[in-house]
Amino acid sequence: MTSRTTISIAGAMAAALGYVAVAHAEPKPPPTADQEKCFGVALKGQNDCAAGPGTTCAGTSKVDYQGNAWKIVPKGTCTTVMAPGNRMGSLQALNRDLPRS
Repeated sequence: MTSRTTISIAGAMAAALGYVAVAHAEPKPPPTADQEKCFGVALKGQNDCAAGPGTTCAGTSKVDYQGNAWKIVPKGTCTTVMAPGNRMGSLQALNRDLPRS
């Protein structure tokens, strides 16, 4: 009986983790009036959308601070966001920190 309970618990946990992974991959809603897209500030795999050719959307950036991937931030704050190495957020896609092909 113990092994059956253990298997049931393990199955439930696996199902829950699978649901979380699928939910994370869903596209984020567009920014609201008090938000803006900020390029070059997302960590690897934590972008809200737009991560350049070969990627689909949210969570697909390949490198930290990828210039063509964006995060949604409060309006008016993007260009003040600092990344390591004196890099700043941008309202436009950047040609820096792009993944190597």
